[in-house]
Amino acid sequence: MKSVEQHIRDVLELVHPTEPTELDLLQAHGGVLAEPVSAPVSLPRFDNSAVDGYAVVATDLDGASEQDPARLPVVADIPAGDTAVVTLRPGQCARIMTGAPLPGGADAAVPVEWTDGGTGTVTVDRPVTAGNAVRRAGGDVREGDPVLRSGVRVGPSETAVLAAVGRGRVRVHPRPRVAVLSTGEELVEPGAPLGRGQIWESNSYMLATAVRDADGVASRHAATGDDPDSVREAIEDAAARSDLILTTGGVSMGAYDAVKEVLSRLGTVWFGKVAVQPGMPQGAGTVGHDRTPILTLPGNPVSAFVSFQLFVRPLLRALRGLPPDPLPSVRARLAAPGLTSPYGRRSYLRAVLERDGSDPEVAHTAELAARQGSHQLSALADSNALVVVPEEVTELASGDVVEAVTLDGT
Repeated sequence: MKSVEQHIRDVLELVHPTEPTELDLLQAHGGVLAEPVSAPVSLPRFDNSAVDGYAVVATDLDGASEQDPARLPVVADIPAGDTAVVTLRPGQCARIMTGAPLPGGADAAVPVEWTDGGTGTVTVDRPVTAGNAVRRAGGDVREGDPVLRSGVRVGPSETAVLAAVGRGRVRVHPRPRVAVLSTGEELVEPGAPLGRGQIWESNSYMLATAVRDADGVASRHAATGDDPDSVREAIEDAAARSDLILTTGGVSMGAYDAVKEVLSRLGTVWFGKVAVQPGMPQGAGTVGHDRTPILTLPGNPVSAFVSFQLFVRPLLRALRGLPPDPLPSVRARLAAPGLTSPYGRRSYLRAVLERDGSDPEVAHTAELAARQGSHQLSALADSNALVVVPEEVTELASGDVVEAVTLDGT
C-alpha cells in the first residue's frame, strides 16, 4: 500500500496554481494575491483629528484647569471631508469632527468632553501638548511602503487595506472551481422518497461545503447511478468547467464500481490502496483535453471526509498558489477507553477534544467516539478532532499521549 505522505506528494504533482486574474475587491475575496501591493500615497494623506472636539494651538491652553479654564473663540466648523482651507491664529480654535483635516496653525485637538461644547466660544478645562489627538500624515504608511505581499490570502482585513490604498482591482489566484460528483444506484436526493435499498445522498453535500470552507468554489452534480455512460458524461462535463473534480464511490473492488471502470480506460488515473483507515481505496489522475485533476474518494461518508482532510485540502492550497500546510493538530491525552488499530495503516479516529488545564505539557484530552464505523455520520458530527494512530502502533491505552487533528480550531 502507498503511504499517506506518498499519496499527498503524488496528488500535488497533478496541479498548478490557478491562472492569476485581475478581479474587483469583492470578487477577489478568498483568493491569494499574485502581486505585491504598495501604497501609492501616504496614509493618512493629511494631519487629521482623532476626536470630535476642537482644533487648537496647544500653547493657548497652558495653565488651563477646572478652576481657571481657557476660553477661546470658535472661528470655524470643520466636518470630515471638508475641503475648505482653514487657518487658525494664536488664541483661536475650530470645532472639528473625527477624521477632519487639522486646520493650518493648529497643532493639537481636544475632545469635546474636556470642554463645555460651546459653538461661539468654548472653555477648555485642561492643558494639552502639541500633537494631542492628532493623526499625523503618513502615520500609518508612507508613499511607496509595501502593505501586502504576494501569496497572502485576501480576507476582510486585506480587503480593507487594498481599498484604503485605492486599489479597486487586484491580481489574485482565484478560488479554484471544484466539481463534486457522487455515484451509486442506491443514492436518492434529500427530500425525495426512499425506495427499498435506497439512501439519501450526503457525500456531495459534505464535500461541497468542505470545499467552500477551504476557499474553493464548489459545484455539486446530482448523484449518478452506476451506468458507465452516465458517469463518463458527468465527468466530461465537470472537466470542461472545473479546476478539480472530486468523485465519491465506485473506486473499490466491487462489480459495479463505475468510476473505476470508466477512468481505468483512460490510462491517466491511478487506482490503488493507501495505508490509511478509513479511506484505503483511492484514485488520482487527470481527465479531459485540459488534463483536469481528478481525485476519486471512497463512498463511505467518513472515509470521504478523512480523505478530504488528508488529500484534498493540500491540493486546494496548491491550486490557490499556497505552500503545503500540515493539518492543525495538538497533543492530547487519551481518555478511557483505549483503542486498537490495524498494523501497517495510519488510523484517524473520531474524537471529542477538550482543554485540560491540569497538565502543563499536554493541554487537551481526547475521548474517542463510541461509533467508529466509516458509515456512521452522527459520530462525525459529534466530533471535533481526529486521533492519529501511527502505522506501527496497534494499541493505545487510556492516558497515552496522542496526536489529534483539530477540526474546529479547538
